[in-house]
Amino acid sequence: MSSDARTPSPDGPREPGPAASHEAAAAPSRAADQPGRRRPRRRAVVAGSAVAAAAAAGGGALWWRAQRGDGSGARAAADALAAAWSRGRLAEVEFTAAPGSAQPPADLAAEQERLLGALARSAPSVAVEAVDLDEAADGAASAALRVSFDLAAAAGAPAGAVFGYTSTARLLRSGDDGTWRPVWEPALLHPALADGAALAVEREQPPRADVLGRDGSPVVTETPVVQVGVQPSRTPDPAATAAALATALGIDADALTTRVRQADPDAFVDVITLRRSDYDAQRDVLQPLPGTVFRESTRPLAPTRAFARALLGSVGEVTAETVEGSGGRYAAGDLAGSSGLQAAYDERLAGRVGVVVSARGGANAASTELFRAEPQPGEPVRTSLVPAVQQAADDTLAAAASPSALVAVDVATGEVLAVANSPADGGDRALTGRFPPGSTFKVVTTLALLADGLDVAETVPCTPTYTVEGRSFSNFEDEAFGDVPFRTDFALSCNTAFASLSPRLADDALPAAAAQLGVGVEWATGVEAYAGSVPAAESAVDLAAASFGQGRTLVSPLAMAVVAASVAAGQLRLPAVVLDPAPAPPPAPPSAADPAALATVGGLMRDVVTGGTATVLAGVPGEPVHAKTGTAEHGTDVPPATHAWTIGYQGGLAFAVFVTEGASGGSVAAPLAADFLRRVAATGAS
Repeated sequence: MSSDARTPSPDGPREPGPAASHEAAAAPSRAADQPGRRRPRRRAVVAGSAVAAAAAAGGGALWWRAQRGDGSGARAAADALAAAWSRGRLAEVEFTAAPGSAQPPADLAAEQERLLGALARSAPSVAVEAVDLDEAADGAASAALRVSFDLAAAAGAPAGAVFGYTSTARLLRSGDDGTWRPVWEPALLHPALADGAALAVEREQPPRADVLGRDGSPVVTETPVVQVGVQPSRTPDPAATAAALATALGIDADALTTRVRQADPDAFVDVITLRRSDYDAQRDVLQPLPGTVFRESTRPLAPTRAFARALLGSVGEVTAETVEGSGGRYAAGDLAGSSGLQAAYDERLAGRVGVVVSARGGANAASTELFRAEPQPGEPVRTSLVPAVQQAADDTLAAAASPSALVAVDVATGEVLAVANSPADGGDRALTGRFPPGSTFKVVTTLALLADGLDVAETVPCTPTYTVEGRSFSNFEDEAFGDVPFRTDFALSCNTAFASLSPRLADDALPAAAAQLGVGVEWATGVEAYAGSVPAAESAVDLAAASFGQGRTLVSPLAMAVVAASVAAGQLRLPAVVLDPAPAPPPAPPSAADPAALATVGGLMRDVVTGGTATVLAGVPGEPVHAKTGTAEHGTDVPPATHAWTIGYQGGLAFAVFVTEGASGGSVAAPLAADFLRRVAATGAS
């Protein structure tokens, strides 16, 4: 994020008052002169606590003695000084003053922090290079100290960035016992501090790398935004301002009122960050509100707010807890990924900050650069997303009446082309949700039955109920179709027919068939994703329930899209989301399914569209659509609540649509699938 420090035009955003703009002024970065590169951001680091207290270390002041005048005591004192500084215990050293000079400060830790800035919060490596006795003055010596600060640890710089220099420690021997003590003077910390200067550490944050789609074009890139805030000193009535902002932006007025009243008068109380286009649409409403102030900057954003939001994640300012636990990688005001891919690949996308160490102030009041570590730009992350397909999925779910998910998979490769959730910020149920699959799981059961010798033309009665060991199973809305071929049972999704066939299967038949279709096996998606769980049956009742996707079987929408893609491909298709950096491959896949059996299942899925529960898909233009609907019971209500499913494929595009609390797959999910396929066809992306 880069702040726009210019005075805004009359119709542009207003800048906050002095206290709201807190970035340090700095000379332009070297990168600013290079065409095509974004300018890094430079600002001063706010130092944390300096060094550990002596009491916490369990020791008192450090001092050294020598009984002889041969210099061994001076060397021992220098070595101990170096060791104390290296352990972060410089403030515990018992310093002395040179004749005619001021005494050491009472609070050495505070003085060290004032002089070293951010470097005071980390311990350098300090070694004694040489100790020289002063021939002209008995009891005086000097030690050359080689000091090295690891700026990766101290300020989040790239690995290997070391600020090294040589300083001089003066040593004096005093008292009858020959005690040697180092002389306190600022130049001990760095020679440039001899004339009253102090060190300043500035961080140059590189531009955050883009997240790319499958074709290498950005799907997340730096985008102009406007931060809307309130400056308390500019509003006579915080409650009225908050109420007006709540009406315009949908924020919590009471919470904002409280924050404004508790803030400093000239603080920038953040309200919301809007895309520049969204701000422009409401500018005439927001600008006149008393107390409102605005900051222009950029943020890494997708094309729309909903665009694969749960998968891609978001970027925001780091919290105090993140800064504290980052080991110097982050400082207050830095941006970092807070969810999704932005969080999982934050280090790669963010790169490493550059660091400039300067001596500022002093006799000549000039700033002298002492060290520079150039920032390391982030590296992009390339995903499998196809923007046109993703947008079609997002637009489709905009009409969903309840929380829902849609996943699209490339049949040829297993690459995930779209991951949509509604609401967009309601979690990633598409990839990580765990739901019973309902009758969509009959695709898996059919594959297992075919391996056992089932003929899809054989008659398998669809009775109103079927009882197993005292447990009665029924069909959706108590349907019954009589003595019909299995092909019809599949097309009309007859639960009792599948339950009656379950005794043909071994207890582990369903897990094995599911694995052949990509469910319950290890994936290498590069993101968090749930591959599903299909436990082996523990009883006849367990097996009967599992045969039509109930019982203990759980899947994600991605898992069921993978099932559809594997049927369409005639072989196992494992999903991929992150393409670069390529994740480690999964272990050896399970045994392959019979391609002829998969072709048969595909034919049955076509029957679902032409004369079964998904006829709404029959009118979709383009290649024939193959599908399977599902209605999954969940919870303890009587009758139980249901989720709605539809999975399928058209040509090279496989999909899964899931709607929570949907009445049935055919009535709720299948129409969304039809809408999605039409939208994709309209883009030409299929």
